[in-house]
Amino acid sequence: MDIYSWNVNGLRAISGKGFFEFISDKSPDILCIQETKLQEDKLTDELKNIEGYYSNFSFAEKKGYSGVATYSKEKPLSVKHGIGVEKFDSEGRVLITEFHEFILFNIYFPNGQKDEERLNYKMEFYDILLDYLNVLKSDGKKLIICGDYNTAHNEIDIKNAKANEKYSGFLPIERAWMDKFILEGYVDTFRKLHPEEVKYSWWSYRFKAREKNVGWRIDYFFITENLIDKINSAEILNEVMGSDHCPIKIGLN
Repeated sequence: MDIYSWNVNGLRAISGKGFFEFISDKSPDILCIQETKLQEDKLTDELKNIEGYYSNFSFAEKKGYSGVATYSKEKPLSVKHGIGVEKFDSEGRVLITEFHEFILFNIYFPNGQKDEERLNYKMEFYDILLDYLNVLKSDGKKLIICGDYNTAHNEIDIKNAKANEKYSGFLPIERAWMDKFILEGYVDTFRKLHPEEVKYSWWSYRFKAREKNVGWRIDYFFITENLIDKINSAEILNEVMGSDHCPIKIGLN
């Protein structure tokens, strides 16, 4: 089973940049999309009804903002929108789909770069989400948590670590939460399988950053430890264009 995650920076925008060809070529068993930037009344039949897939969406109340979508060949056993906190759920950031083998969290984590208020919002989201996940984990559930985390964890995950250490996305407080996440039993699949590989998943649109590969690894598949033996691959697909992020994927036995 191949599961993909991709921040497309606008689902309608990416639909004209090879999105359907990507699905046809890769044939993902599950595809998690972040930053759909769609409201339900703007969702076209073409994007909702992709042949061979069940589709589920979480929409932000604010127009043209946030939003996530999950496409799956298998019909989910259940679908849940959000984590039960209105100020987060109103931004359409979390879509939870349950399958026979695992529970999948498709998440667009907040960006904290705007100001201190949004940084605090981001950190509160991190903490409340972790509490939510830990309840499920303590019950022995198998969890996959994918999406755009909006934080590069370590220096290997960012091109210019020193220059960015005072900016949200690479702040000590954000990186410390990633450390805590791992200590509490969640596994970064790419780093688990590729401990020394330098590869990025996001590049600024400015200064030819992607062309120069001046990037950040901020998109992840984390799993609970009870799924480690099922993971046979973890990849970052740098060659796929169309967004300021590239897709990432894991393969499961």
